[in-house]
Amino acid sequence: MNRTRLLLLQIGLGFGMLLFWHIVTTYPLLGDVKTIQFFFSNPVDVAARIWKLFHTGVIWRHLGITLAETLLAFVIGSGAGIVIGFWFARQPRVAAVCDPYVKMANALPRVVLAPIFMLWFGLGIWSKVALGFTLVFFIVFFNVYQGVKEVSPVVLANARMLGMNERQLLRHVYWPSALSWMFSSLHTSVGFALVGAVVGEYLGSAAGLGYLIHEAEGTFDVTGVYAGMVVLSLFVILIDYGVTLVEGRLLAWRPPAPETT
Repeated sequence: MNRTRLLLLQIGLGFGMLLFWHIVTTYPLLGDVKTIQFFFSNPVDVAARIWKLFHTGVIWRHLGITLAETLLAFVIGSGAGIVIGFWFARQPRVAAVCDPYVKMANALPRVVLAPIFMLWFGLGIWSKVALGFTLVFFIVFFNVYQGVKEVSPVVLANARMLGMNERQLLRHVYWPSALSWMFSSLHTSVGFALVGAVVGEYLGSAAGLGYLIHEAEGTFDVTGVYAGMVVLSLFVILIDYGVTLVEGRLLAWRPPAPETT
């Protein structure tokens, strides 16, 4: 499937969902319209609210704070996951000793950690970054670890036969092998970094998109809640697009996937 056709199908699907949402919340097909709008609002009202938030400039400060928290959690969590994932994969004894503790830490519910981080770091930006870090780190760590472990023994044997040292193996064999796994995890991690930031803001903050959504929920402002959710979704798409651009540059050597009709 070519990119133009794929983009048209994606736009068509999005337009279809918006149209369905508009019809259900505008016409009495499923019951009283006012009752339905109380729970689901209306896409026209949500779009008007988003326009108002941006036009008045109210959202920029909150958006900037959430963006900073998300990027910090994403960068720090991904960097730590990549470095430690490589280290564990290249040091099997260390990985074996730490394995049960890594699994225990990964199994901890992140929401339970949020109050602890707020106690440690306060209600500022770093408690949200810490929560996002715990979500991002393990996703990247396990993927990088598996990517390095999946290196073909034949390729390694041939590389060593050609005289490559450990540094050259890392650059020319291990790193390319892990890149595909790493970027697969990074696409997922973008959303989780944002989840960590927003959940932290939701639980305790004076600014941010999570704070705006929490305030709207407190006054039963369903339109405000959906407006915040739409902005968050667009926010994730933009960050994920940036990751895709970086992926395209670093994985330019990889042959393109065959097109399907």
